[in-house]
Amino acid sequence: FSDTGTKPPESGIFGFMINISALLGVITMYIRYLLIEKQNESSHFVRSSCNMFSLCIGLMGCIGMGIVATFQELSVPSVHDIGALVAFGSGVVYITLQSIISYKSCPQWNTYLMCHIRMAISVVSCIAFIPMIVFASRISMTKIDWTPGEKDYTYHFVSAICEWTVAFGFIFFFLTFIRDFQ
Repeated sequence: FSDTGTKPPESGIFGFMINISALLGVITMYIRYLLIEKQNESSHFVRSSCNMFSLCIGLMGCIGMGIVATFQELSVPSVHDIGALVAFGSGVVYITLQSIISYKSCPQWNTYLMCHIRMAISVVSCIAFIPMIVFASRISMTKIDWTPGEKDYTYHFVSAICEWTVAFGFIFFFLTFIRDFQ
């Protein structure tokens, strides 16, 4: 994932787009928080502290995205990796909490189908997150141009697939909010 933004000029574009994405994530999460608070006034389906906790976890993920965008993989790998761990780890927790909140709001504010879709995305993201971390931790070198058969290539390849799976999981999960935001 980060390999796409390690060399100029791609690195500048990648960093800018990640920061824009983080900002849009903050806005989306805050609107979702406000929506749940408003719905909760009449239905009392979730504790306000749970909704606030979910928002805080989500915001931590956006901060992690900012760290990933600011500290490039080849320049400062340890800081970049910590940012990625915070972004992906917090993101997975956020979408899982939001899936649970969605179930609690059924059937008044959500359909069970939408809850099942959100939970399926959360489960796939959680499942992909684990091998992403395991295989990324097995990579002994930081580099950009990998070739099949090279030392740690398989670890890099599997980790990258899992990373993209989690990233697209976040995108698809956020797309499920469209109907709620109408």
